[in-house]
Amino acid sequence: MSIQLADVTVHIEDTLAKERRAEIESKLRAIEGVVSVHNPDDRPHLTVIEYNPDRTSGGDILHTVESEGVRAQLIGL
Repeated sequence: MSIQLADVTVHIEDTLAKERRAEIESKLRAIEGVVSVHNPDDRPHLTVIEYNPDRTSGGDILHTVESEGVRAQLIGL
């Protein structure tokens, strides 16, 4: 049985401190089905999330970011 994974990129419109970005990364990692979260320091507005689409969705991921009071949008699936 193979697990199919998907990637989504979230563009965070707000400028956030590194600590705040880390908090959001932690929330994203807590979503069931999220495999990895990458938010590089040289591109702080972009977060790439790899996930199992059988367990969660891009919409759920975006909702988690927005529930932190951050303006964001999906820019890739």
